[in-house]
Amino acid sequence: MKILRYVLSIATFTLAVYGLITSNFEFNHIMIFLLGLTMLIIGIEEFQKERKAIGMLLVGVFIFSLFVSIEGFLLS
Repeated sequence: MKILRYVLSIATFTLAVYGLITSNFEFNHIMIFLLGLTMLIIGIEEFQKERKAIGMLLVGVFIFSLFVSIEGFLLS
């Protein structure tokens, strides 16, 4: 889980830096989707640590970012 969290975080950071440097925001919906997956992984880890409130908040953030990224896929 920890390795997956790091890989998703690095991919999200790379897309964000690419968008800022080139002013090309074509991949923002992919970046938001990867950020949502990162939040889901962190939320699952929080559930395993018995921190249910933070885990539910992070899963809620994942669901919202999933909705936003699907909307970005459909509108682009």
